Formats: sequence, C-alpha cells, structure tokens
Amino acid sequence: MENIGSLAILLAFCFAIYSIAASLAGKWAKRPFLVLSGERAVYCVWALLSTAAGVLIYSLISGDYRMTYVWAHSNHAMPTIYKFASWWGGQEGSLLFWSWLLATYSGVVVYRSRRRFRDMMPYVTSVLMATQAFFLILVAFVAKPFNVLEEGRLIVNVGDGQGLNPLLQYWTMVIHPPMLYLGYVGFTVPFAFAIASLITKQPGEEWIKTTRRWTLVTWLFQTTGILLGAGWAYAVLGWGGYWGWDPVENASLLPWITATAFLHSVMMQEKKGMMKVWNIVLVSTTFFLCIFGTMLTRSGVVNSVHAFAQSSIGTYFSTFLAMGIAGTVFLILSRLNYLKSEAQLESVLSRESTFLFNNLILLASCFAVLWGTLFPVISEAVTGEKITVDAPFFNRVEIPIAMFLLLLTGVGPLIAWRKSSFESLKKAFTWPLVSGVAVAAGLAALGVHHIYALVSFLLCTFVAVTVFMEFVKGANAIRQKSGTNLATAMVELTHRNTRRYGGYLVHMGIVIMFIGFTGKAFDKDTTVEVNPNSALKIGAYQLRVGSVEEGQNEDYQWSRLPVDVTKNGEDLGTLEPEHRVYLAQKQPTSEVAIRRNLNEDVYLNFAGMSADGQRAVLQAYVFPLVTWIWIGYWVVFMGTLICLTPSKSRLIWARTQVVGVAEKHADVQN
Repeated sequence: MENIGSLAILLAFCFAIYSIAASLAGKWAKRPFLVLSGERAVYCVWALLSTAAGVLIYSLISGDYRMTYVWAHSNHAMPTIYKFASWWGGQEGSLLFWSWLLATYSGVVVYRSRRRFRDMMPYVTSVLMATQAFFLILVAFVAKPFNVLEEGRLIVNVGDGQGLNPLLQYWTMVIHPPMLYLGYVGFTVPFAFAIASLITKQPGEEWIKTTRRWTLVTWLFQTTGILLGAGWAYAVLGWGGYWGWDPVENASLLPWITATAFLHSVMMQEKKGMMKVWNIVLVSTTFFLCIFGTMLTRSGVVNSVHAFAQSSIGTYFSTFLAMGIAGTVFLILSRLNYLKSEAQLESVLSRESTFLFNNLILLASCFAVLWGTLFPVISEAVTGEKITVDAPFFNRVEIPIAMFLLLLTGVGPLIAWRKSSFESLKKAFTWPLVSGVAVAAGLAALGVHHIYALVSFLLCTFVAVTVFMEFVKGANAIRQKSGTNLATAMVELTHRNTRRYGGYLVHMGIVIMFIGFTGKAFDKDTTVEVNPNSALKIGAYQLRVGSVEEGQNEDYQWSRLPVDVTKNGEDLGTLEPEHRVYLAQKQPTSEVAIRRNLNEDVYLNFAGMSADGQRAVLQAYVFPLVTWIWIGYWVVFMGTLICLTPSKSRLIWARTQVVGVAEKHADVQN
C-alpha cells in the first residue's frame, strides 16, 4: 500500500509540472489544446492525491503499523474518528492534506472557469500548480508520509502505535484543522487570479468580483478555523482562556486581518476604480502570510503547543517565500501604470476615507502581531538571547487598535460616499452616540469602572444602534410601499442587497463577539488544594467537593472530581472535571467541566493531586459573557452566507436579459 501512495505523489508532482509547462506553452504559442491539456492535468493531480490520501486514511484506520506515520499518530485504542483526524495530526500527513486541498481548490477553479477568463486561465493554472509543485516536493522528498519502520533491511510491524497527541483528541480538532487549512489553502486562489490579472493587464473588473467571492469564502473558513481553535483551547487546555497570543495562533490571525482589509478596500476598486495597487498588495500579502503561518507550525522557529516537531523544512519554505515575494514585487512594480487609480479621494469626511483608515488600522494591527510573534527570533539572531514577548504586550497594543476598528465599523455606514456635511453627520450620529453614552453611564453607575470595558460597551452599543437604524430606515421605505410588517420588510431589504446588509450582519456578529471579549475584564479565578467534602466560594458560587473517583479504559487512566455547584442557595448541578493520563504517551491531560450560561461560565479544572497525594488541586474560574463569542460567530457565519447569495435585483435583471435575447431571436426568425 505504501508503494501505491508514494507512486501517486510522485506522479502528481510530474502532472503538476506538466500542467505549468503546457499552460504557459499553450498561451505563448497560441495553442488552445495545450492550455486545455494543462487544465486536464490539474484533474489528474487531484485524482492521484486523492489516491494517496485514501491509502494513508485506510492505513490509519486499519492500523498498518509498519508505516512510520501510522505508528506515530494512531493506535488501536483510539476512536475511529480520531484515527481519521490523524491524517492532519502530524507533519507528513498534514502536508499531504494541504496538497490535497489545494488540488481540490484547483480542480474547482479550472472547472468553473472553463468558459471564463480564457486569457487569464493559463496563468491562474500555472500559479496554482507552482504552489502545488512546491508542496509536492515536500511530501515526495522531504516529509514522506509513506515511510516504513525498518530494522536492518527488514520492514517491521510493532503491533500498535503511539497514538494521536491526547490534546488533539477532542471533537473540535476533527473540524478545526480542516477549516483552518481551507482558509490557508483557499487564499491561493485569489492570489492566482491577482497575478494573472497583472500579467495579462486585464481591462475589466469581472476578475476582481471573482477574486472577492473566493476571498470571502476562504475568509469564512479561516474565521471558522480560528474560532474552533479558540473553543478547543478554552475547553481542552485547562487554563481557561480562548486566546493566548501563541505564535501559531497569531500566524492564523495574520492572513485573516489582511483578507479583512482586502474585502473592505476591494469595494473602492469596484465602485470608484481606486486602491488597485493596495488591493493587489493585500491579496499577495494574505497568500504569503498563509505560507508563513504554515511554515511556523513546521519549522521549529517558534515554540507552541500547536506546532509540529522541529525540522529543517523551514529552509524550503523560506526559499519559496523569498522567490514568490521577489517575483510578485517585480510584477507589481512593472505594472504600476496599469494600476493607476481612476479617481481621487475628495474629502476626509467620506465613506472612502473610512475604508482607507480601516485598512491602515488593520495593517497596523497585522504589523504589531507579526512583530511580536517574530521578536523572540529576531532578538536571538541579533543578541544571542531570546526575549519572549508575552500576552500583556499584545493586549496593550491590540486593544486600542481593536477599539478604533470597532468605532470605524459604526462610523462607515453613517457617512456618505464622496463627501458628507457636518450637519448630516450630526443628525446621523446623534442616536447611536447618545445610546452608547447612556449604556456606558448606566454600567458605571452599577459599579463597572474598567475603562476599556466601558469604552468597549459604548462602542458596541454605538455600532449595534447604527446597524439597526440602517435596517429600519431601509425596511420602512419598503413597508410604506408594500404594506408589509417591519420584520418582513427587513428580510426583503436584505434580499434586495445581500452584499450590503449581509455585511451589516457580519458587523453585528463582530459586535456580539466583542461583548464576549470584554467580559475578560471581569474574570475571577482561584486555585486551591481541597479535601473531600470541603467547600469553597468563588464569586456568587459555592462549590462543595466530593471524593476523587478513579478508573481506566484501554486508552487512558482517569481521576474524576465531582463538585456540587450552588448559587444563592439554588442547586445548579454537579460538575465533574477529570485528570487523565494516556497510556501510550504517558501524557497527563485535563478534561475540564464547564457550566455555560449567557451571563457567565463556571469553569473547573482538576489539575491532579497535591505533592503528598492527599488533596485534589482544583482550579476554579468564573468567566463572564464568554458564550457571546460563540453566538457572535454564528451571526458572522450567517451574514457571510447572505453576502455570498445573489441579490434579488441581480436575479431579476439576469432573467430579464435572457427573455430579451429570446424575444429578439424570435423576431429575427419571423
């Protein structure tokens, strides 16, 4: 089986190289059949990588422990779903997964564009397959997933494997890596279209619409991956947080930030013909940050609970990044005349300026995260001493930036295109601002004195009222004409302009998530050593600890600590955090217990026994408003889906055009 998998990868590499050569030769020699042949080679790459992936998955599930990767990341005691997830649980398998996803994306792009962008497609195909070839070099020659265990000249089967990292044996880790990879890999598509547009000097803007939609889809995958990762950290790692500014966490955030900036500034290019250079730079930066993030998890450059084992693979990534960035910069500089803006910014008090400020602040945020992530590496290279940048640095820098971005989220819809008058701004800002100040003042009167929390709640209210007013204003106009109720009018309004009002829903989801983030200012925690039947208090909650229960299954030993939770005399049930030691890896982990609620979570972690083995070590937390983070994500998800749905006006226009052509054809025949 391993020979089939290895051969499939080698053949996929050959087809990827052929696809590049055929596409470019066909374009330059004006031989359409060669271009078509290059596109069909993309399908062959996908079929071959699907074969290789199928072999690896079968080996993981069936337990072919002759293979090094299977032995290192699977064992017979693991549930089948985690055996499948082992595909991306290690270095070699995850690179094969990356390659397979890119082949899938490439096949979809080639199929969907078989009658469109014919001038660009040879270059789009070449960029996709060049990236594919790079990853296939790694999988075929550097990090091979089909190596076998050898003893002398003999292949050995050790009978069972070490198993997947226990921290990864959690349901979100079955979904989180694929979502994140769909984001990382997917950003290759808009990059390929951007490079192809530069090479061919595309006069129209149709390609930018395709690029925007691809970016929006992959942005949604990246958002989902980041939030699932946050949920995993919150529920598995036991420290109670959902974001620790870990280097690999930061690496996933960086392309999300630049993609967000692109999705805002691309509207300027579509509407005004402005910011063309800016958009190409943002698309390119997003792609290279994805490659950079993929490198961070594999090279050993940074230390992280998310990273794979240290290896020399970083040299290959660094070379690919250097060559790609150099080629992209050269191409942009050689096309500056073609990328000139068609209009100029007319006023600071305009929606155009808010988009510009939004982009500048997003890039400032991106630079701060990148600098903080790489500073330990840079300091070690320069001074020989690794200086670690911790969470307080990121919080000091990023919280004010996030506040300003939140402000712009509410300001943007209130300002007109081209130019706004002070009188119109005063009228538009009155109710949102008054509402925000009223909420902040009310919270201060109730005893909330954390300055950032008050500012955050003020801005969240400001943006929420702004979005609500936009919906009500548009819905009232429809209601007056149609006589429908307000809710029906809002649905109709959204259907008529899905991109605009779906975007507003995304903004509302971000506001809801910010409410959850703000709750971090009011966390409570305590760590105590407790005897059976003892009690403790945290916040308004009383905790009564039971006796430790112990047991074992074929995968791990467990110790469970039952804790009865009451609040103001009301019984809230029993939470049972566990401490586990996995048998194959001899690795201890925690299985936290969480009582989730809209206002706050009670979070318990059984961290093991005291040094003398007589008392249980209990970490107890109260986390206000955390649930609103997950609620906010679902609003973002729904808003993004609405953005991707064609507007009602576009559908009507398309049907009208078809009817018109049919009638004209009938007239000609008559």
